[in-house]
Order: sequence, then structure tokens, then C-alpha cells
Amino acid sequence: MTPDEIAAAAEALFQAERERRQIGLLSAAHPSITLDDAYAVQAALVARKAAAGARVIGWKIGLTSRAMQSQLAIDTPDSGVLFDDMAFDDGATVPAGRFIQPRIEAEIAFVLKAPLQGAGLTRDQVLAATEAVVPALEILDTRIVRTDPSTGAVRKIFDTVADNAANAGIVMGRQRHAPQDFDLRWVGAILKRDGVVEETGLGAGVLDDPVTGIVWLAERLAHYGQGLAAGEVVLSGSFIRAVEAPPRSRFHADFGPFGSVEVSFG
Repeated sequence: MTPDEIAAAAEALFQAERERRQIGLLSAAHPSITLDDAYAVQAALVARKAAAGARVIGWKIGLTSRAMQSQLAIDTPDSGVLFDDMAFDDGATVPAGRFIQPRIEAEIAFVLKAPLQGAGLTRDQVLAATEAVVPALEILDTRIVRTDPSTGAVRKIFDTVADNAANAGIVMGRQRHAPQDFDLRWVGAILKRDGVVEETGLGAGVLDDPVTGIVWLAERLAHYGQGLAAGEVVLSGSFIRAVEAPPRSRFHADFGPFGSVEVSFG
């Protein structure tokens, strides 16, 4: 993609989010799009949102589990940026019409106390840089159609990445734990929608260890000369399939001894 095409795609996504509507597949409009192009669109979108007053609070890692990769027919993780206007309190109600087609995922959030930068980081380095691990829900949304209505073509990894990894919201539980206090591979959740169990899963569903997701993100950011900063929140990736969140639905994620988190939709 040319610089002008990248800027135009980012602006289209920015306006789509503001207007609560979807645009067509970038992978269809730009058949030669590469992953670097997609991350360039995302970076331009992030810059546009920051210019409009949004503040970066962290990162999300997506498509880390076989469950999510199979659901979207994608075979590689992706990442996006968290902004302050995406944060909802535990137990909050998302205003009606805030999102286009919201869905919910359960995951473990990492709150960093020290920066992480560069390739080749170890698991121990990630844990040493982590202040707390927290039960969390991610709210997904898509400003790009999931399926082209005229051709039947589905989103590709390029579409998801450009669209800030389908990032829309984060709900963190009230519980905070030292990362060494739990074997994160065995931290799991039971996700209920309107009192009915929709999904269950374990942390091991995320690359066999949620910490591996943080290592992957640091390595990906190093490719672009970036890193993770102290104080940032990182969503390590969902270990369940995304669950649709229609209006007036309510979600409760029971992480057992690790805690719980809730959110409703108006």
C-alpha cells in the first residue's frame, strides 16, 4: 500500500468507529496488502485517535489460542493498542449503541511495573516486570465487515490487524495477584451470558502459557523499534472463543480463586 492508501484506510476506520458503521474488506480493496501494511494502517489509526485526545494505556494480544484462530481461520497472533476510553469498570453497563457488533472474550491481564523491550526476553524477565495479573474481559468490535455480502469473502489477518486487532474495550476485575502466586497455565474461567454457560477455558490455551503471549508481543514490537512501558496493561490473549454480546445481555466470568469480572450491555 502507498502512504496515501494507508492514511486513507486509517481515516476510514477512524470515522467508521465514530459513526458506528462498518467499511469493506481492506484485503479486497488492496489484494497485495502485507502484514507490514496492515500494522502501518493500525499505527496511523492509533496516531489519529491520539490526536483526537485518546490516551494509550496498553496493548492487547489476539488470536493466540487455537480456539480463536480456528474461529477466524487465521494462524498467527496479532496485537493492538488499548486506549483510556476503552476501559470499563467491573460490573459496568456498556451504553446502548456504543459498539457495532460487540463480542466478549475472557483472558488474563498483566499490569507492568517495569518496561519490556527487545527480542529474546525470557519468561522470568516478563514475570519480574509484572506488578500484577488480573482477571479480565475483552470487548471486541469490528469496523470492517466480517464477511463481504456480495462475494462471501471473509476477513483476513490484514483486516483484523489494520482494525486495531478488533479492539474495543477492556473490563478488569477487582482482584490483583502477584504473577508468581498462580500457575497461569491452569487459571481458567467459566463465562456465562445471561446466566448460561457459553464458554470455558484455561490459560494454557494461550500459546501453552499466557506469559508466552507477552514474550511474543515484545518481540513483535521490537521489530518496529517499540516496547512495553511500565504502568501499561497487556491483555495476554483469549483462551475461549468470542461470544456475541447483543443488547441487554449480561456477562459473568468466574475465574475461581483467581477472581471474577462482570459486564452488561444496554
